[in-house]
Amino acid sequence: MKNRNRCTHDIIELPDRRELDVFTNHDRGWRLTVSRVGAELIGLARHTPSGDWRRFLWRDGETDKPAEGWGNHATVMGYYLHRLLNERSLYRGQEIRGGTHSFIRHKTFPHPRGELFLDGGVSLVYDVKPAMFEPHEYPLRVALQLSYHFAAEDDDALHVQFRFKNEELELSAHVSFGLHPGFAVGSLADCVVEMPAGRYVRWLAPGNFLSGETQTIDHAGGPMPFAKSELPGSFLLDLTEIPPEARVFTLHDAAGGRRVTVRCVQAPYLTLWSDGHDFVCIEPCWGMPDHHSQRPFEEKLGIQEIPPGGELLREFSLRAELLA
Repeated sequence: MKNRNRCTHDIIELPDRRELDVFTNHDRGWRLTVSRVGAELIGLARHTPSGDWRRFLWRDGETDKPAEGWGNHATVMGYYLHRLLNERSLYRGQEIRGGTHSFIRHKTFPHPRGELFLDGGVSLVYDVKPAMFEPHEYPLRVALQLSYHFAAEDDDALHVQFRFKNEELELSAHVSFGLHPGFAVGSLADCVVEMPAGRYVRWLAPGNFLSGETQTIDHAGGPMPFAKSELPGSFLLDLTEIPPEARVFTLHDAAGGRRVTVRCVQAPYLTLWSDGHDFVCIEPCWGMPDHHSQRPFEEKLGIQEIPPGGELLREFSLRAELLA
């Protein structure tokens, strides 16, 4: 087997002391940039035949907050996601406090563990240890390994994996999680989001919290059956009735010469969102926001349960491709 493993790892320290991990595979022509704050993927680029880098994420590689609009790139969500009502909840009677998408996005991660493979793949693992968070953020001893794995050449997809380990030996643990990637497009008006055929259940969330009302959407397959002008309101989609192997969503961006395919066979939910700027978020989710009539944390819609001493392993993949 030819070694397709000419990779480099550069660490960039920003003026505010934040560190970025930049991994480049020079043979296969891809580059990942990950911020140690939140282990957030802030850059995903492919090398073009002309020698340039074509970027796939919203504000790809930018580290300053914009003057307006969404200021992130691909937020890691967990140990809960979306929102808690009034930024608090009760978990088995103990208070949890925190903002949108939980505490991971604000934590500074240590140097990632990595492994290189002969086929050109690389696995980057970022660890969350229980010592990194406070009881009011999450009260149980649950560790997380978050990995970004660029797979073998015959796959050529970026796999994002969540591995939770419940270190409590007598209590089950409850978590929800996901990734919130915003994919850049040359024109929001002209891009196309394709969805697989099947029956979707949309959970309505006025004010970012579930009302309990749902809409059933029967889709024949192809371009999403929603107006882009509605995307700021979020489409929280239950995928239960979509066969797992069919849960493939594709963003075609002819104006930007890009295509992104998100394969989320293990994800029970997907969120589609944009604030109206030139990007579309396609977010695999294992959980939902709070209801307006709040439930206990362990009874939240879509919450995932890990048995005492057990593990929970889930992943999805995305393929970033250049269009001619």
